[in-house]
Amino acid sequence: MVLGFFKKEYIKYFVLAVMLLLLAIFILPVSIPIILALLTAIIMEPIVKFTQKTFKWKRKPAVITNFVVFISVICGLLYLVITKLFSQLIYTSQTIPTYINNWTGLWIDMQNSLLKYTEGLPKEVVESIQNKFDLTLESMKEALLDILSYNNISTLLTNIPNFLVSFIVFIIALFLFMLDLQNLQVKFFHYLSDNTAGKVHFMFASIKKVAIGFMKAQIIASFIILGAAFIGLLLIVTPKYALIMAIVIWIIDIIPILGSIAVLAPWAIYHYLTGDMVMGTKLTILAIVLLVIRRAIEPKLMGSQMGISPLAILIAMFIGAKLFGFIGFMIGPLVVIIFITAKESGMLKLNFKI
Repeated sequence: MVLGFFKKEYIKYFVLAVMLLLLAIFILPVSIPIILALLTAIIMEPIVKFTQKTFKWKRKPAVITNFVVFISVICGLLYLVITKLFSQLIYTSQTIPTYINNWTGLWIDMQNSLLKYTEGLPKEVVESIQNKFDLTLESMKEALLDILSYNNISTLLTNIPNFLVSFIVFIIALFLFMLDLQNLQVKFFHYLSDNTAGKVHFMFASIKKVAIGFMKAQIIASFIILGAAFIGLLLIVTPKYALIMAIVIWIIDIIPILGSIAVLAPWAIYHYLTGDMVMGTKLTILAIVLLVIRRAIEPKLMGSQMGISPLAILIAMFIGAKLFGFIGFMIGPLVVIIFITAKESGMLKLNFKI
């Protein structure tokens, strides 16, 4: 029994499992920009081939054209979001003293109203209510100071260069992958036997089908969010701004890492800071509703479009988010897809009973 465990085949599988584990723990987290670049290049490959076929171009002009269009769209979205965010932050920082004075006056009025309405009540009850109000104000002040603390701001400023470096690596890697993807495929299959190559081809075809299903699911979910955001904003702001902001939310929501919270959360915080508690609360409720809608429909849509159980997608998204943060929402389902396609192709065999 012991000698059977040390068979060459079992040792090979054990070494492979250890290498994959070390890869997942140490290499994968720091290689996310490169992995995303490779996946993006694979997804854009049909578009590159379509451009070559339509315009009778060679591969390099087709790659450069699609790369420039893709990067222009991404940079445009980033510029729009960042400039709007920073301009709003600058405006808010300039008007904070006025808002603090307004809040102080509002708090004094609330205290006077409290004394008026609690007149005639026992002194202990009045003091208890007053303490509760004071604790609430103190908690809100501490929460605001914590958000605007030096550590949080310095952490944010420190992460900006890291993001820029990762983004630059992603852009360079994407362009190189798009140029050399066909050669990489040839070199990759050169190291595989005919039997293994057939299984890998089957895996790639399945993953391509699932990737298209994933994109369809994201597009359908984004249009549902667009409709829900537009209806919700109609009840909050004027129709003109409701349509504009719903489109902005829809564009940002397509990006899985950001989502509608990236628009509604700063918007709500701004209104809280300016003293418009009603508008801030409405926007917060809308943000929660949109988040619940997306989290409720996304697993089902992804399951129906990708042919995978919605429960498996939900579990994969949850575990992926816990391990890798926001990017885990994409990594988790990707691991499930690779596992299922490897099993269906015969590369991974799990014929055992306990």
